[in-house]
Amino acid sequence: MDATNALGEFLRARRALVGPEEAGLPPGGLRRVPGLRREEVALLAGISSDYYLRLEQGRDRNPSVQVLESLARVLRLDEEATAHLVGLVRDRPGGTARPARGRARPPRERVPPSILQLIDGWPRNPAYVQNRFADVLASNALARAVTPNYAPGVNVLRAVFLDPAERELRLDWEDLVEEGVATLRARAGAAVDDPRLTDLVGELSVRSERFRALWARHDVRPRRGRVSHLRHPQVGEMRLHSDKLAVDSDGELTLVVFHAEPGSRDAELLDILGSLAAAEPAPRAPGADPARPADPGAGQGDHRHAEGP
Repeated sequence: MDATNALGEFLRARRALVGPEEAGLPPGGLRRVPGLRREEVALLAGISSDYYLRLEQGRDRNPSVQVLESLARVLRLDEEATAHLVGLVRDRPGGTARPARGRARPPRERVPPSILQLIDGWPRNPAYVQNRFADVLASNALARAVTPNYAPGVNVLRAVFLDPAERELRLDWEDLVEEGVATLRARAGAAVDDPRLTDLVGELSVRSERFRALWARHDVRPRRGRVSHLRHPQVGEMRLHSDKLAVDSDGELTLVVFHAEPGSRDAELLDILGSLAAAEPAPRAPGADPARPADPGAGQGDHRHAEGP
């Protein structure tokens, strides 16, 4: 991950995903690398090949919105990916290099007390709060009954890729990880040098081949609801809808709420799971490996709520 040339990295990755036929060009014989050539992108976007090369190499960091939109059209980006592309430039005005990344502690993240009261009052709705890097900051008992990896201090994305129990739980694991990686990149935006992001991406890139492949695609996707297909070790298969709601005005925190169709077998199984969870001690957050807490002090003591690092 090149923190100094996020725009060029994105353009290279997306260019590799567009074949010449998709762009309305003849195949052009043998190609050394997949996707469009630089000069083809430049031609179709109406800019010079030299200028496009400068963009990919990070030597020009201030293209106009019109140029970016032309490139988005050629690279067949959807609305969310186009907004991400524009944001990579907008969030780094003038292309001025940032100071070298330090290891200062990130800002503290606090879940509003009203949100904690809200999710604790939902006996039939698993719910948790996460930050933009998928670190769990708070959860209710039913969420932790669905999986102990919803405990505060756990990074959900790390757990889904590295904890074998998550692979067993999630029958839609492949769809989930594709969406999770694309959402992480969308929410990270141009802040690719944030220490929490670089640490997470670095670890998962080393330990998961599937993560490396998905991260290299530079797919972006906004947070959105989905239907999760689970095989829970206590109650069996169930499908749960989830909704993702912004907690704060700047979108740093997300409330994830699960629910089953009223009157369905899934709702019955969720009630059974809640009854089982009420009869047992609250599960502890997993250890440091593979789903280690996001911060050494997080996820200890009261597992209902933990402040961010």
